[in-house]
Amino acid sequence: MSLQKEDIMVRSLWSGATGMNAQQTNVDTIANNLANVNSVGYKAQVAQFKSLLYQNLQSVTTTANGDPKPTTSQVGLGVRTASINQIFTQGSLLDSDSDTAFAIEGNGSFGLRGDDGQIFYTRNGDFTWAIGANNRMTLTNSDGLPVLDTEGRAIVVDAGMMASNLSITEDGQICYPDAQNNPQPIGITIGTFQFNNPAGLKRVGDTLFVVTDASGRALNEDTEPDVAKSRIIQGYLEGSNVHVANEMVNLIVAQRAYEMNSKSITTSDSMLEVANNLKR
Repeated sequence: MSLQKEDIMVRSLWSGATGMNAQQTNVDTIANNLANVNSVGYKAQVAQFKSLLYQNLQSVTTTANGDPKPTTSQVGLGVRTASINQIFTQGSLLDSDSDTAFAIEGNGSFGLRGDDGQIFYTRNGDFTWAIGANNRMTLTNSDGLPVLDTEGRAIVVDAGMMASNLSITEDGQICYPDAQNNPQPIGITIGTFQFNNPAGLKRVGDTLFVVTDASGRALNEDTEPDVAKSRIIQGYLEGSNVHVANEMVNLIVAQRAYEMNSKSITTSDSMLEVANNLKR
């Protein structure tokens, strides 16, 4: 009898420990969201949990009269983190004094080319013009990664153009004023890309994502006829979609859950101590 009680105590200790580990991950996720509340283009994350396997204490049997019992006897063995999902809702638009600040209104993302040729996708449109070879300007992000056009090429404008005179239309066309000071397209359009399952993208930075099998291939809005086109708004940036009030409530709930799991461990330990004292 005492051995069976000790087994139950150990099982409850383990279940409480898994609950504390899961809630620690939950708190870590919430803390990261709060830390990035002012990060441009940041997308919030939420931790999801799943129950561990159940242990059968008693299978389906019959009563003394031979009648079948309708239920079994199972006990859960705790919880674990199943996934940390990304929320791709639209963030609020923030006014910016920069001429190279671009916000996307819609489901699109900007494309960036890494140093190794890998393509990254982001909603962070805080770009700048960088001087390259032959004094030609390249549109890049703050880390120097070139922004891609609708054909997947780096956006490079002719030497002699003034960065302050370049403007972008809502469909992403880059314009430069003519002799009459009227903006005219120069034949380059900023690319925007969508995904069938954006939640399946792999996060490689606070605002950078790469394609995975779960997300599906990148859909070029310029060449995909069935994709709703996004709007690019110059002079604005998309803020984080983190809602501070919701995150604070989630943090309190996670803290209380952590405390309750801790309480179950201390209670099990006290009961185990009493059972051990009975042997003496």
